[in-house]
Amino acid sequence: MENTFINLTEENLGKEHLCCIIRTKTVHPGVEAKRKWLAQRLSEGHVFRKLDVKGCVFIEYAPAETAWVPINADNYLYIYCLWVNGEYKGKGYGRQLMEYCINDAKKQGKSGICMLAADKQKAWLSDQSFAESFGFRTVDTATGGYRLLALSFDNAPARFTDTARRGIIKDKELHIYYDDQCPFIDYYISYTRKYCQSNGVPVHFHHVDTLKKAKDLPGVFNNWCVFCNGHMQTVNLLNESSLKQILKQK
Repeated sequence: MENTFINLTEENLGKEHLCCIIRTKTVHPGVEAKRKWLAQRLSEGHVFRKLDVKGCVFIEYAPAETAWVPINADNYLYIYCLWVNGEYKGKGYGRQLMEYCINDAKKQGKSGICMLAADKQKAWLSDQSFAESFGFRTVDTATGGYRLLALSFDNAPARFTDTARRGIIKDKELHIYYDDQCPFIDYYISYTRKYCQSNGVPVHFHHVDTLKKAKDLPGVFNNWCVFCNGHMQTVNLLNESSLKQILKQK
């Protein structure tokens, strides 16, 4: 029901809408991959809280120690996603979700909360100006203009790993690191593979399917991280225009 929030659990995960803007009555491979990924995370303290509607109104966060991101932030929570879209904007839902996360962190005795941002807002990252209105501040930076934001309660450190901060790999060809957390990934892997095959572009996909692989990522984002010419290029999902722009650098 609208104005009612629920948390996903092992009991309701199979039947609840996952709040993505993907809506289909048939089985969607990206949504099902996300559901399977979530099922393995809930016991680790992962929280997926959503408005009880079939819309995009949710927050997703986890203890930094088990969050699939290349950061060192002991005793923090890490926000993966906070989204409010469409008709649900402007009704205070985003604020309620953020306040829930902040209160949860305090109840657990956490040192704070952190999340990924950039010098210029990226399409596939949560609204960083909204987070900054709650007191989140930049505590570390990485190549490509990416930032780690933190709302700290006790000044404990939160940092990218050294590898993620550098954003460098040895190979010069197109490399994409991805996991199953975002339901859109399945489509964009297929799209990118077809584009590269049609245009004779070598591409290498790296499935991030363990916590260790996520912590050891050479870039800042677990869902989708694109490298070309040995450097991290973007965390945005790719279309033809962005692919051409990236490949120009080779």
